[in-house]
Amino acid sequence: MIRICMFLIPMLLITARMESVKAEEPNDRPQRPAGQLSEETLGRALTSIGLNPTKTEKRYDFAFKTSIEGEEWKFSMSTVLSRNEESVWVMAWLDQIPRTANDVPRTALLRLLAANDRLGNGKFFAYIPTNKRFVLQRVIANERMSTRKLRATLRDLAMSVADEYPVWATANWNPKKQQQRVADDSSSGRSVPQNLSDPSRSNRIRASESASKFNGRSVN
Repeated sequence: MIRICMFLIPMLLITARMESVKAEEPNDRPQRPAGQLSEETLGRALTSIGLNPTKTEKRYDFAFKTSIEGEEWKFSMSTVLSRNEESVWVMAWLDQIPRTANDVPRTALLRLLAANDRLGNGKFFAYIPTNKRFVLQRVIANERMSTRKLRATLRDLAMSVADEYPVWATANWNPKKQQQRVADDSSSGRSVPQNLSDPSRSNRIRASESASKFNGRSVN
């Protein structure tokens, strides 16, 4: 009997120690904080607010429609989580860069930089070299996210795109060339839209037309 007890006691101590170590070990996957989106839930959140996102690798592309000052706008947008999933990047796709350097005046680029300083709130203009297109981006912390907050973020970015139209619209960068183009159209008998540089008119350029042709970039 004594020998049996001498054998069982060390075994019980070893078992108790193993259970204690196991209890102290962290879970294989740490629990995601409440309100933090994952790649999967980001897509579901976009769908739940009435959008039809298309997933390209880790990025979601979609069309976002909203009314600004009584006028309907349609934006081509994308959203993606950062690599560490601590932030959400939202992008509104704008014009392509003009083909020639003569159509990119230095003052136009300086205005874009000045707008970055003015916008704040995580918003800034950027250039995507893979498809030679400008974007207006906003970066927000991936915390306390909800469909309401996501929709508000998209609308806030859309309103900034509309407000900054005179800055990013490449049609306004070279007024002389634009006036010559209007004159050529007029002499050829083609219909000529009026006041192309006026962002309040319905003929102004919206964001990029095709959400299916995006070529995004990696986001840290």
